[in-house]
Amino acid sequence: MTHVVHPYAHRLGILRDWRARWFVRDKRQYAKYLVVDTKVREFLHKRLKGALIGEIDTEVTPAHYRIVVRTARPGVMIGRGGENINALRAELAKLLRKLKADDMPPVRLDVEEIRSPETNAAVVAQMIAEQLEKRIAFRRVLKQMADKVMASREVEGVRIILKGRVGGSEMKRKEEIRKGRVPLTTLRADVDYAHAEAYLPYIGLTGIKVWIYRGEVFDSDRAKAQEREVASRSDGTALA
Repeated sequence: MTHVVHPYAHRLGILRDWRARWFVRDKRQYAKYLVVDTKVREFLHKRLKGALIGEIDTEVTPAHYRIVVRTARPGVMIGRGGENINALRAELAKLLRKLKADDMPPVRLDVEEIRSPETNAAVVAQMIAEQLEKRIAFRRVLKQMADKVMASREVEGVRIILKGRVGGSEMKRKEEIRKGRVPLTTLRADVDYAHAEAYLPYIGLTGIKVWIYRGEVFDSDRAKAQEREVASRSDGTALA
């Protein structure tokens, strides 16, 4: 019997780092921190639905509770003159008070732009969901999005699956498109995965799964990537 593993979790410690970086000295506080982290992520995904959020990283230090949001539409999230980002910081502080997490460090919200949205699986999945909700034919959406992803020089393969009453059929079915190759069992293969949902009237929810293969990462490339990531954390490079 096969075992299906998450492509991201499968590469933790090899190509990927944890999305949540924090620890507690008192084990009794672990459940509280976990609830806060989960609720914050759910709130941001719901509140910033149209901003094409790629990843959300959280990091707790004695000085601050840092939240890094990577988005393909930073202007939508920041707003004119930073009014949206200021309102979002206030809402996050209110959420922490509601969760009785007053002992958490002050919230620091940073926004980073995704330079190549076509290489990010989460962004691609949300773009497909947006087009499906606009009543565009699903075959056209799949073909155009696959071609758009493969047009990037960094991408070597893509796989997209739709599940549900696709095309208004009476029974649930699966539609899939694949271009290039996506080696899921090769640990050095940089495979990005994400899923999303599109709500269509009279049809219901349609599940969307996206795999994007961005080539193999070797030890030398991995060391350079880790150095860049550590440098970006230390200097706090962000848009807001």
